[in-house]
Amino acid sequence: MVSSQKQLLSALLITYNEESNIRAVLDNLAFADEIIVVDSFSTDKTFEIASEYKNVKVVQRVFDNFALQRNFTIDLATNPWILFIDADERITPELQKEINKTIHKENSASAYFMYRNFIFENKKLRFSGWQTDKIIRLFKKEDAVYNSNKIVHEKLIVNGEIKKLKNRLIHYSYSNYNDYKQKMIFYGHLKAQEELAKNTQPTLFHTHIRPTYQFLNQYVIRGGFLDGKKGIIICYLNALSVAVRFKELKKLQSRN
Repeated sequence: MVSSQKQLLSALLITYNEESNIRAVLDNLAFADEIIVVDSFSTDKTFEIASEYKNVKVVQRVFDNFALQRNFTIDLATNPWILFIDADERITPELQKEINKTIHKENSASAYFMYRNFIFENKKLRFSGWQTDKIIRLFKKEDAVYNSNKIVHEKLIVNGEIKKLKNRLIHYSYSNYNDYKQKMIFYGHLKAQEELAKNTQPTLFHTHIRPTYQFLNQYVIRGGFLDGKKGIIICYLNALSVAVRFKELKKLQSRN
């Protein structure tokens, strides 16, 4: 059964130096009833470009962590349904139709996972741990909030049923080696803050075995070797992020 009352959708994204993505993602989200961008004072033209769009509300806020930035953005939304997208993600026409149909269902869930196709230099990465990648991107505003203790790879806490959408989200995460490497290092630093809050005491297990396991798990068990050179690159950089996490944790603990 379909609700007789129109269910409005707010599309949200947080940005920092997304000049290369911002036009494409805002054009891609034009079907939403409201679009909100919270920018972390980008040093490129992200803010200026987003501000050109009359159908987009653009706000700037100093970045503290991903969870708090996302929760701040959700608070700005005026509609009952939230579609939270990263600047390097795209909604396909099929997924757009499914989203519109889903939010108008009488018995819709509180939140929905979306599977993602990981695009590596304009080609789909089929293995390396990404074949089962999914994330909650669509949810009811009143039923969800991001866990403030998970400051990177943030987790959405949902009060209610969670289902999955059939159509996949396109994830253009890897454009070139240096950009992805810097992203993984940045994530590693943020994860170190999480470990510090948990009072983790880094040992040789954390600094040597954990990164090695991360690589072997994605490259061997999750089939990264089937992706050839691309698999080696992605699995190595993901393992690098783990190594950076515990190296940074040691630095933080020595400072304290």
